[in-house]
Amino acid sequence: MYTHNLPMHLVRALASLRLTAGALVTLALLSGSISSPSAAASDFAVLANAAVTGTGGSITGDVGTFLATPTGSVTMTGCPVAGTVHVGDGIATQAFNDFLNTYATLAPNPGDVCTTLTGTLAGVTLSPGVYCFDAAATLTGMLTLNGPSDGIWIFKIGASGTGALTGTSFSVDMAGGGQASNVTWWVAQAVTMTDSRFIGTILGGAAITLTRGSFDGYAWSKADVTITGTAVTKAW
Repeated sequence: MYTHNLPMHLVRALASLRLTAGALVTLALLSGSISSPSAAASDFAVLANAAVTGTGGSITGDVGTFLATPTGSVTMTGCPVAGTVHVGDGIATQAFNDFLNTYATLAPNPGDVCTTLTGTLAGVTLSPGVYCFDAAATLTGMLTLNGPSDGIWIFKIGASGTGALTGTSFSVDMAGGGQASNVTWWVAQAVTMTDSRFIGTILGGAAITLTRGSFDGYAWSKADVTITGTAVTKAW
């Protein structure tokens, strides 16, 4: 369920739908027709609870924390930010609360329609749909997401309640007109990407750590975000 273009009240209302093919089509149509709310979390390339730390690399897009100083902090060392930094201000607080609502909306529930995945996803091609790893996911190689421009991909890592997402030399490739803006990764626990070319929105239940490589999308964490040498771009 791609939520960046959907007001949160509509996201919550649609959450009751079983994610069948018909529901996915409905969501795709809605996502293309409703504009973003003014205080949307989609302004933020990086969003954390308390701390965002960048060493090397770069960030294109706003950066924010839920907590204000002195507990909240954004520390950039040789990591330029092409955007606005918000440390616990009203804009960041609203954005973080929107993120938490989205995270809760996409949380796995009994009876959800979800295709279970295993393995590293190297060489795998997936059409639009909802995919789950019951526990942790350790990914490498190239994953191809092949579908039309209104196709939606949702990945839920740790659908059984616990599970981290780890990518090493992992890349995501869009094919057939598929849009990175329609790719969402819900993760129960921490996210670690190393030397990877990642695409999509990460909704992290714990810390997000990015090392080298590139990240096109959004990195939103219930904890902290640490970036070392990664080019992070809010690509839409």
